[in-house]
Amino acid sequence: MDNRAEVREFLTSRRAKITPERAGLPSGSRRRVPGLRRSEVAALADVSVEYYAKLERGNLAGASPAVLEAVARALQLDDAERAHLLNLAHAADGSDALTRPRRRTAQWKAHRSLQWVLDAVTAGPAFVRNGRMDLLAANELARAFYADVYASAGNQANLARFQFLDPASRRFYPDWEQAADIAVAILRTEAGRSPHDKGLHDLVGELSTRSDDFRTRWGAHNVRHHGTGTKRFHHHTVGDLTLAYEGLEMAAAPGLTLTIYTAEPGSASEEGLRLLASWAATSQTLAPHSRD
Repeated sequence: MDNRAEVREFLTSRRAKITPERAGLPSGSRRRVPGLRRSEVAALADVSVEYYAKLERGNLAGASPAVLEAVARALQLDDAERAHLLNLAHAADGSDALTRPRRRTAQWKAHRSLQWVLDAVTAGPAFVRNGRMDLLAANELARAFYADVYASAGNQANLARFQFLDPASRRFYPDWEQAADIAVAILRTEAGRSPHDKGLHDLVGELSTRSDDFRTRWGAHNVRHHGTGTKRFHHHTVGDLTLAYEGLEMAAAPGLTLTIYTAEPGSASEEGLRLLASWAATSQTLAPHSRD
């Protein structure tokens, strides 16, 4: 991806989100921009207007950690946005290719011991995904949980394609808009970490061409750390589920995340997962399939 364009659009979009009042500055009455002026960000970051303008034009190469931190403070970036800014700076310097672990491709296969670990999780869906949101390995409950994703060959076992190109996602995610925001933020974060990932480029290009919903969100340049939280789902077999999730970065496979969904003990969702596990076991008996 074009690093200079990424930097320019990210910094511009973050500046537009900060009101003068939020930054502790007088608002004035003759503003032509929705957020802060470049001069105001420069003053808050204690750099010259010319230098900040250079950064916002997309030239992060050579920017010191102190300057990047000052800009992050001025723009009130959260942890995910700070990390994204640093990733963009690494890419601008060309240091990302030298210092970062090689990220895994869609052809990666789970070692049998990892599959044993996934299969040992019987109370909830457990799966491994990469930053492009490809489902790379899963336990039987996760396969049953994401039955709609696996049902269409066009989804290619990819959660982002399912989200934006498969009508079934509108039923599966009751909070579809929120789920769509999260999916794009995950992909945008991955783009900052892996700017030379051809598979990611191709996926973003495909979704941008085929989905207005994706294209609009991609242009917002939002990023996030997606580690823990709660989501609502509607499964075609067991109905509504409210599940907590934990995402764990895999030390043995940089760039991959192991995610486990669980339900509150004693809840209707816990009973729903039990029913789903029973359905999955029955489906496995009737139509066994090979694993990743």
